[in-house]
Amino acid sequence: MSTPHLTDPKLTGEDQNLDQTLRPKTFREYLGQEKIKENLKILIEAAKKRGEPIEHVLLSGASGLGKTTLANIIALELGVGFKITSGPAIERIGDLGSILTNLSDGDILFIDEAHRLNKLVEEILYPAMEDFKLDIIIGKGPSARTLQLDLPRFTLIAATTRPALLSSPLRSRFGASFRLDFYQLEDMEKIIERSSRILNIDIEKAATSTIARCCRFTPRVANRLLKRVRDFAQVKGDGKITVDSAKAALKMLEIDELGLEPIDRQILKIIIEKFAGGPVGLQTLAAATSEEIDTIADVYEPYLMQLGFLARSPRGRMVSKDAWEHLGLKLPSDYQKRLL
Repeated sequence: MSTPHLTDPKLTGEDQNLDQTLRPKTFREYLGQEKIKENLKILIEAAKKRGEPIEHVLLSGASGLGKTTLANIIALELGVGFKITSGPAIERIGDLGSILTNLSDGDILFIDEAHRLNKLVEEILYPAMEDFKLDIIIGKGPSARTLQLDLPRFTLIAATTRPALLSSPLRSRFGASFRLDFYQLEDMEKIIERSSRILNIDIEKAATSTIARCCRFTPRVANRLLKRVRDFAQVKGDGKITVDSAKAALKMLEIDELGLEPIDRQILKIIIEKFAGGPVGLQTLAAATSEEIDTIADVYEPYLMQLGFLARSPRGRMVSKDAWEHLGLKLPSDYQKRLL
């Protein structure tokens, strides 16, 4: 298994307490994703007026963008119970049955990594979502019989980093679907300012911008970097985060001005130096970098593609002209033609 990297947006053990401390509790505190918030506010208000649970909601997007936080805010806005689990955690049909039968009317069940749900479990989920019924098979062979249980009228909110892996029957049962995009720079600056206030960190405005440019437009990464820079400022300075201390801390962490870590640069350099810039298949790239396929696809690729440094083609991954220039490498004269 790969070692977690500082700019890996996936939740780690050390992030748990930090996330709980900094997690927004209202839409006002939740910065960015304005269009999604407006749509969710209307969805919630309409459901309140009808006295019904909201429709099932699907949230997709890269790790660390705030899918779990949004689901939690929805539950708080509705004033209902919030049960959280994940696709890999629901191994058997009985696990899902236990969760569903312990819900109350209006409760929200949040399933993270929904694309990793067991297919047999998924089949049981369909009637639960549509008709609020749970079909349980008792016994085996000719004596087996089906028992149907009534379920409370709950709302399922599912989150996934890879919506393409969701089955069509499951995807079609969500009444509302939203994709969270990477944040804008000004949103990241506001998020870092808010986190600094909560953590009582003294930080210069310009230093906030410096960190915001390096956090991969992802709130979880921003909060993690802020904590690391704060440690550096306390040990190497007087505790105040200045532009100079922020840059020095990021340099020590080997994070460049665009938020690229050594592994990001390694991926780009391997494609350039070993495969002449591409195209190269994902499995080959994973073998060459000693990284897992899912790690490259979920952690590194989305941000490199967001920067325009990496492109997917039917033949494989290719590195763009901008990536060559960022790494200080000379672009072959015929490279632009090969991209076409």
